[in-house]
Amino acid sequence: MAQQSPVEFKEPRTERGRRTQRALLDAAAAEFGERGFHESSIVSITARAGVALGSFYTYFESKDALFRALVLDMSGRVRDHVAPVLSTKTNAMDAEQAGLQAFLEFAREHKEIYRIIDEAEFVAPDAWHLHYETTALRIVERMRKAAAKGEISASVDEVHGWAIMGMNVFLGLRYGVMSPNRSLADVARVANELIRHGLRSRDGNATG
Repeated sequence: MAQQSPVEFKEPRTERGRRTQRALLDAAAAEFGERGFHESSIVSITARAGVALGSFYTYFESKDALFRALVLDMSGRVRDHVAPVLSTKTNAMDAEQAGLQAFLEFAREHKEIYRIIDEAEFVAPDAWHLHYETTALRIVERMRKAAAKGEISASVDEVHGWAIMGMNVFLGLRYGVMSPNRSLADVARVANELIRHGLRSRDGNATG
């Protein structure tokens, strides 16, 4: 498959157009989540969205383009779901705990994200890379700000961002998808203890 820019869908000019595009993205999330990329079709997606087949191409050039747009859309929705929660906390580790809980809640409500992101490695590798790279970068940036305030160790590395992201992703898989019964607040608290002690500031004080 030829590499394409991950941002290739057309921005609607009207509110009606934005609603139609949103309906297509939501329908695609359901279709791809249930059936996978290869078993889903433009016909099945437009039917689920209640959108005329001919209208599809007003917003997306192909099923591949829709899938790529969906990966970035879901990545943005996770970010937009978590960011307001992070901003309510003044301490870095409290923010990470609240942010993890918010992510777990999103994963539990939108289990399809795991199948879609997994398939993206092969269907839309550009969007797949961008999703993980930007997510890890946001974590690293938060950690560096916390380090600058003396809340955590000053030796923040890119590895920390990927490690925390990896932990969050697999916790979402375990407690959001595989076994959605345990209290997510409890999961976030237990997991947060791990990074809370692992990222102590150099004077040995706990970060919160």
